[in-house]
Amino acid sequence: MDKKEILPKDTEDKKNYLECEKWWIFALLMLVGGFYGAYTYSIRGGVFCNAQTANFVLFAMAVGNGKWHNAIYYLIPMSAYLLGTIVSEAVPRPIKKRHLIRWDTLLVLIEIITVVILGFLPESMPFQVSQVAINFICSMQYNTFRQAEGIPMATTFCTNHLRQTGVAIVKAVRKNGDRDQVSRIGNHFLMLSVFVAGGIVSTLLCGYFKGKAIWGALVPLLIVFIDLMYADLKKERDYIEATPHGH
Repeated sequence: MDKKEILPKDTEDKKNYLECEKWWIFALLMLVGGFYGAYTYSIRGGVFCNAQTANFVLFAMAVGNGKWHNAIYYLIPMSAYLLGTIVSEAVPRPIKKRHLIRWDTLLVLIEIITVVILGFLPESMPFQVSQVAINFICSMQYNTFRQAEGIPMATTFCTNHLRQTGVAIVKAVRKNGDRDQVSRIGNHFLMLSVFVAGGIVSTLLCGYFKGKAIWGALVPLLIVFIDLMYADLKKERDYIEATPHGH
């Protein structure tokens, strides 16, 4: 194995995690995840594109009620999400072998370009266009950003954070206020909070700007992209092939 494909031996020190694994990066991506969810549900067809559980339930209900047209409708976002997972699993290795930028950075750039394009689409455009695009990038984001400083995370939905908050609360009580568990409670609560904040901001912007509200997601995405690009070109140039935890 190429020595650059693994992280340094002291990587368990929080100061030595890759930039794409830092807490604040995940917090901004959670903000974007909440933004996407509110955007697609509010003005793009009433479906959740940042996760698929609700769509699977709606699909099952449509089949159970014999509403085949509705069932096929829900297959669209589900299929786009599956495709995003496949692409984000297959592409990173050949990308990092080029020694230019990491896949994580390229993905955020793809998101930025997608968001810009979606904002220019006319309101008459079929909802499925936005749904497929956002499902695709949400799937890639979820599959790419997996752990924040060693702790499993999801950047596009809340269930995992809610579960881990409960687990951390019990462990903190059992261990008489263990600092690590208390810290985890705070971190997961932060992720839940910024997700809700993203949804609130998205809902407000949708009320004023309709489809162009999606451009609101550009602010956190650009911050993340600039930071990751700097890490790839300067700060972490020697670890361009390093594999983040969880992959």
